Amino acid sequence: MKHVGNCFCGAVTVEVTGAPEAMGYCHCRSCRSWSAGPVNAFSLWKPEAVRITEGAQNVETFAKTPLSQRKYCRKCGGHLMTNHPPLGLVDVFTATIPTLAFTPGVHVNYAETVLPMRDGLPKLKDFPAEFGGSGEMMQE
Repeated sequence: MKHVGNCFCGAVTVEVTGAPEAMGYCHCRSCRSWSAGPVNAFSLWKPEAVRITEGAQNVETFAKTPLSQRKYCRKCGGHLMTNHPPLGLVDVFTATIPTLAFTPGVHVNYAETVLPMRDGLPKLKDFPAEFGGSGEMMQE
């Protein structure tokens, strides 16, 4: 399966193929600040499943820390994706790929939440243990 999306102005086209490795919500301060929202919806993909098919010359990168390389369109500022080199995954913002059926499975960094969500999904204090977090669950 293939999904195609664009930045806000349409200058950059992103294509993802196959299925994401995971989907969910991140509540960390960095994601909230970057997305300008109280929570960030993510879809994690293997790097080989993500391609910029048009407008690569318009893609800029901002790396606040070595853990995340945030990519956006230099023309409109529209967010595209975040590479996470230590995880070997790319977070393509779910709003960027409108044909993807978003089926979240987890909340991460819920200890930092500013928007409690009572949806029955697992709520992790930080990250899963396999991604270097505590794996500790929180109550709704």
